[in-house]
Amino acid sequence: MLLKDTLVRPLVTEKTTSFLGTDRSYAFEVAVDATKPQIKRAIELHYGVQVDTVRTAVVRGKVKRFGRFYGKRKNWKKAFVTLAEGQTLNLFE
Repeated sequence: MLLKDTLVRPLVTEKTTSFLGTDRSYAFEVAVDATKPQIKRAIELHYGVQVDTVRTAVVRGKVKRFGRFYGKRKNWKKAFVTLAEGQTLNLFE
């Protein structure tokens, strides 16, 4: 899997920005089939930082109604990345 295929986007929400400064953690939306070593390598290459740990979670798609029909949104994967001591990431540049 290529670097550009692994990382989809950083997740900038109220919840993820609340723990930005405290425990050096950042959240990213990643490809569903991406593994933890692939995510670690992609973030280290793209942002030039040293990653300490990677935790992942698969978010199940919701069943939604589209007019009179029911459908399901796609499943997606998010990764919580903790950087090494002294490393920071500026997502707002």
